[in-house]
Amino acid sequence: EVQLVESGGGLVQAGGSLRLSCAASGFSFDGYAIGWFRQAPGKEREGVSCMGNNDGMIYYLDSVKGRFTISRDNAKNTWYLQMNSLKPEDTAVDYCAAEPFVFSGSCGGFEDYWGKGTLVTVSS
Repeated sequence: EVQLVESGGGLVQAGGSLRLSCAASGFSFDGYAIGWFRQAPGKEREGVSCMGNNDGMIYYLDSVKGRFTISRDNAKNTWYLQMNSLKPEDTAVDYCAAEPFVFSGSCGGFEDYWGKGTLVTVSS
C-alpha cells in the first residue's frame, strides 16, 4: 500500500522553528515531484512549497519565502520542510504530497498521493 506519513508538527512560540518530515512507503518517489500544503481554519488548502523531481526547480508561497526550506532525501524516500521564524498565521494542518509528473514550477496538479496531515500551532 502506498502511504505518506507526516511528522514533526506541534506547538511552538512565534519566532521558533519546526521541521516537518514526510515518510513514504510502498513505492519509490525519487522520480516524483513532491510538496507541502497547508490548510488553516476556515481557509482553502494552499501550496506552501513544492520541488521538481530532477530539475532542481522549487516553488515557495510568497508569505514563507526566506523562512521555509524544502528538501528531499530520495534514498530514504522522505522529504522535509524546515520552518523558521514561525508566525501565528502559519498555524494550520500541513500535508505532504507527491505526483508523478513534470513539475510546472507551481504547486498545482498534485492529486494522487497525500498524507493525512500534521498540526502546526504557532502561539503569539
